[in-house]
Amino acid sequence: MSDGQSTILVLEDEELLLTAVTRKLELAGKRVIACASGKQALDTLTESETVPDLIWLDYYLKDMNGLEFMQKMKENPKWENIPVLVVSNSASPDKVTKMMGMGVKKYVLKAAHRLDELVEMTNEISAGKEVHEKNSDN
Repeated sequence: MSDGQSTILVLEDEELLLTAVTRKLELAGKRVIACASGKQALDTLTESETVPDLIWLDYYLKDMNGLEFMQKMKENPKWENIPVLVVSNSASPDKVTKMMGMGVKKYVLKAAHRLDELVEMTNEISAGKEVHEKNSDN
């Protein structure tokens, strides 16, 4: 912790995007745990002695959705305070409300932001700062 480097668990099932996000976060000085499925992420969290500083969560995964993942996280007191950034292809008001109610720090549309902007949001959330979007009316 004293090295100032935070650990981000990236949960994204689109392989190319997972690789791109991982690379961008590593270039920004983050440790990255890359997971391609909800099960893999939950197994990683279970097996790890430490918790990540933030989870980047794709809402639509092949094995579960973001709400199901958040419900599993809330079942373990060790994980319930990990900040979560949801990055999704869709954001109905109902879905956003439910996810925010589960403790998500920010819910953003992939298409509305460049990857650099999403990485900046990740940095801000992992540093405990309030996140303000630049190019969205969300």
